[in-house]
Amino acid sequence: MIQRVVDNLLAVTKESVKTITYESLNNILRLINGLSAMLLAILPGKTNMLEGIHGWELRPAFRGPRLPRWMENGVSSFNQFVHELSMESDSASSEDYSSGEEMDDDDDDDYISPASPSSQSSRFSRSSSYTKRRKDWPHWILSIFMWLLLPARLMIGIPIYLYSLIFTRDSKGANRIAGRLQNSNVPGGRKALDHVVELATDRRRGVIEDLHLGIEIFIETIFDGIHKMTACVISPWESLRVFLKWSSPDDSSAYVATATLAKDDPTPTERKTRLNNSLNTDGRTCEDVITELGYPYEAINVVTADGYVLLLERIPRRDSRKVVYLQHGVFDSSMGWVSNGVVGSPAFAAFDQGYDVFLGNFRGLVSREHIDKNISSREYWHYSINENGIEDIPAMIEKIHQVKTTELEHNTEELETEQPYKLCAICHSLGGAAILMYLITRRIQEKPHHLSRLILLSPAGFHHDSSFPFTALEHLLFWFSPILQPLVPAFYIPTRFFRMLLNKLARDFHNYPAVGGVVQTLFGYLLGGDSSNWVGVIGLPHYNMNDMPGVSFGIALHLAQMKRSKRFRMFDYGSAPANMAVYGLPEPLDLGEFYGLIDVPVDVVAGKKDKVIRPSMVRKHYRLMRDAGVDVSYNEFEYAHLDFTFSHREELLGYVMSRLRLVSQNMKKEIRLKKKDLTS
Repeated sequence: MIQRVVDNLLAVTKESVKTITYESLNNILRLINGLSAMLLAILPGKTNMLEGIHGWELRPAFRGPRLPRWMENGVSSFNQFVHELSMESDSASSEDYSSGEEMDDDDDDDYISPASPSSQSSRFSRSSSYTKRRKDWPHWILSIFMWLLLPARLMIGIPIYLYSLIFTRDSKGANRIAGRLQNSNVPGGRKALDHVVELATDRRRGVIEDLHLGIEIFIETIFDGIHKMTACVISPWESLRVFLKWSSPDDSSAYVATATLAKDDPTPTERKTRLNNSLNTDGRTCEDVITELGYPYEAINVVTADGYVLLLERIPRRDSRKVVYLQHGVFDSSMGWVSNGVVGSPAFAAFDQGYDVFLGNFRGLVSREHIDKNISSREYWHYSINENGIEDIPAMIEKIHQVKTTELEHNTEELETEQPYKLCAICHSLGGAAILMYLITRRIQEKPHHLSRLILLSPAGFHHDSSFPFTALEHLLFWFSPILQPLVPAFYIPTRFFRMLLNKLARDFHNYPAVGGVVQTLFGYLLGGDSSNWVGVIGLPHYNMNDMPGVSFGIALHLAQMKRSKRFRMFDYGSAPANMAVYGLPEPLDLGEFYGLIDVPVDVVAGKKDKVIRPSMVRKHYRLMRDAGVDVSYNEFEYAHLDFTFSHREELLGYVMSRLRLVSQNMKKEIRLKKKDLTS
C-alpha cells in the first residue's frame, strides 16, 4: 500500500516536472523564432527569405500538428517518447522486426526497440524484467564474491567495452542488417507497406529534438533513482536480492518481452534491450534516392591516371543512343541532380525522355577515395581545377564511351562510325569550367572528346566582376597561402561530430523557419548576397556525418588566380620554370584564347540573381565563343546560383530538354542520310 502511494506520488511529480520543463523550453524557442522573424522584417529586402525554407526538404514529411508528448493517447510520456524514437531512428533497418530465435552470438550489441506502450509487452512489471535464476546457496556465495570483485570488473570491462564499441560496431552493422533482411519473417506485403510509409515520412531529429530527448532521459533517470531509493527504504530485503542478482557473474542484461510483427505465433519472446540509439541523421546516398523512386541504378568505379577513385553513377538505358552526362560544381555531388525527386530533377527528366543518364562525381570527399589507402590528407587534397578537367572528366567520359560502345556494338541500326551514340554534357558552376578545360585540352592534344553538345549552367572561369566578400577572400588567399596551404589542405568539416551537428542544425532550421531565415540571410551576405536556398542544401544527405564533399585549397587558390588575372586560365604554379615543366610555357594556358577549337554546339545559361558567378561573367564566355565562331547560344533566368540544380524550376527543365532534343534530332537526321546513302 505504501509503495503504491509512493509510486503514484512520484509519477505525478515526474509528469509535472516534465510539463514545466518542456513548456519553458518551447516558450524559449518560440521567443527565439519570433525575434528572428522580427529581425528578418527589419532587414531590407530579406522578408522573402522565408520563402522556400519552410517545407523544403528532400523527402516530404506527413507530420501534422502535435500535442505535447505527455498528453498523447493517455500514455506515460517517457514510454510514448521512446516508442516514437524507436520508429524514428534508422527506419531503413529491419532490426526491429527480427525475432528472438534469429539472433546469434554476434547480435549481443544490437539495440532492440521497446514495444509499443499500447501493447501487452509494455505493461510488464519491474520484477518480470529479469530472467529467472537459480537460487541455491552456492549461487548466493558466488554472487557475494563477484560483488566484492565488482570494482576490478568495472576497471577491466569498461576499456574492453569502449574498444569493441568503437572498432567493431561499424563492421558488424552491415552484416547484421543484411542477415536480418534475408531471414526476416515479415511477408512481402507488409514489407512493401512499411517501405512506402518509410519513404513518405521524414523522421530525422534535429538538435532541439535531441535536447528534448536528453531532458526526457535525465528526468526519467533522476526519478528512477528516487524510486529505487524509496524502494530500498520500504522493502530493503527485496532490494538486496535484486542487487545481488545484478552483481552475479551471469549475463545481467535486462530482457523485455516482445512479439514479432506478422508472425504466425504472436507469443511474446524475450529480447535483450540496450540504450544504443542511433544519432538519426540522414545518410542516404544518390543510389538510395534513385532506387527509392523506382528508377534503375548502376554504380561504376573509375580510377584516374593519378590514382583517385571516382564514383560514376548511372540511371541506365542500355539500348539508348542518347546519352547525357551531368557534372556538379563546388561543395556538391551527384545528389544535386536528383534532389528534387521525379518532377523537378534534371536526371529523372532526361531519363524519362529516353536518355541514358550518367552522373559524375569529382574527387574531393572526406573519405579520401584513392587506390593508395594510406594516402595522407595533404597528398590527397593537393590538386586544382586542372586535375578536375584533365584527369577526372577524361576518366569518366572514357568510361562512358567504353560502356556505350560495348552495349551498342551488336545493334543492327548502328551507324558506321567509331561512336554509335550522342553524348551531351550538362555542367554546373565548377563543372562547366572543368568540361571546357577538358574539351580544349583534348582538341590541343588531337584526341577525341566524344562530346556532341555542352549545356553550361552558370559556368565558372571568369570572376573579376564579383562582390566585396569574394574580393576580400581573394586577397586573403594570396596573402596567406604560403602559411595556410600546408596547414589547411582543404575546406571541409573534419570530424564526424561536427558533420552530424551540421545535419541536425539544418533540420532545426527547417522546424524553425524564422531562425533558418536569419541563417539564410547570413549565408547570403557571406556569399555576396546570393539568394540560393543554402540552408536547404546543407540539409541534403550528402552532407552527413560519414562523408561530405570538400574543396581543396588548390581549387580555391585557382579561382582566386582567375579572378585576379581576369582570365580563364589553368593553374599558375608560381614561377616560369614550374609552369614550363607543366605547360611548356612560362605562363599557364589561357583557355579563353582557344575557344575557337570548340567544335560542338554550346548553350550558356546565366542567373540574373546569381551573385556567386554574375551574369556579366557568364556573358564573357558567350562573347568569346561567339567571336571565335562557336555555335553558341545564351539565355538568362531569374535564378540564384544553386537554383540551377537544387530548386524545382520547370522553365529551366523545359529549356534544357529542348536543347537535348536538338542532339537527338541531329542524330535521327544523320541516320536517315546514312540509310539514304546506303540505298542509293
